[in-house]
Amino acid sequence: MAFEPPRRLVRALGETAPDGDEWLEKLPAAVEQAVALRELTVERVQVPGGRSSVVLLVRRADDTPAVLKLAPRRARPESEAAALAHWGGLGAVQVLEADGAAGVLLLERLHPEVSVRSLPEAKALLEAAGTLRRLWVRPPEEHVFETVAERTGRQAAAMAWAAGDAELAPLVAAAVAAREELLAAPPERRLLHGTFRQSKVLAGERMPWLAVGPDPVVGECAFDLARLVRDRVEDLIASPSGASITRRRIKRLAESLEVDQERLRGWTLFRAVESGVRALRVGRPRDAELLLEFAGWV
Repeated sequence: MAFEPPRRLVRALGETAPDGDEWLEKLPAAVEQAVALRELTVERVQVPGGRSSVVLLVRRADDTPAVLKLAPRRARPESEAAALAHWGGLGAVQVLEADGAAGVLLLERLHPEVSVRSLPEAKALLEAAGTLRRLWVRPPEEHVFETVAERTGRQAAAMAWAAGDAELAPLVAAAVAAREELLAAPPERRLLHGTFRQSKVLAGERMPWLAVGPDPVVGECAFDLARLVRDRVEDLIASPSGASITRRRIKRLAESLEVDQERLRGWTLFRAVESGVRALRVGRPRDAELLLEFAGWV
């Protein structure tokens, strides 16, 4: 089969592997092998697709629709497979077959063109929050997942260069201080989606909405909810009352999901600053500008 990786994926991998990426070079052969091994018929490649994996809409030998996903090691596909298996389809897409070591997942087919983000904002937040609540379960006793402390530790270290920038330094210092305070007394230990936002919740057949594409992590629920706070950040920045909308959103989400409001505010700050600094580092200045302005409101 003729295969060309989506441009969005190529650009994203180029940000983290500017000298070329071995996985991307081998991807056409890997796709062909995964399809042949499972006797799949490819309908099309999902575009624009994600920034860390390639997704193909396929049919199995019995004509059942499914999704074939391939991801490089850096995307932790074995961790995604383990989390989806632990959730067992409750609130998240079901795994039909997994080879985490090879970075290959065969998943139930949802409706990739219909995400919660297509709903009006208030309804979208309500449905997304309801989906997220179902994912917050106790992790397995023996698990392969990173902890929030481990992940944010790496992220905080990667932000160190920005501390020397006069404009960025105050925000970076506030974000790092917030992380240290939050980790001093973590209130709970749950399996989290890790990268949850409205576009990660798709319409399904078994349930109205199901989460996809986790980068799972173990820690407190406020960390997971923090990414949802800044959804549609471009609309927030464009609004003359964006700062007050953001504060109300933090309050509303914290109350609806029984999360401490100050802890949610702290993780929202850290995650927005971390994403903004990272966007600046890899050459996405417009994204960085939006995220850092948002962080200043928190």
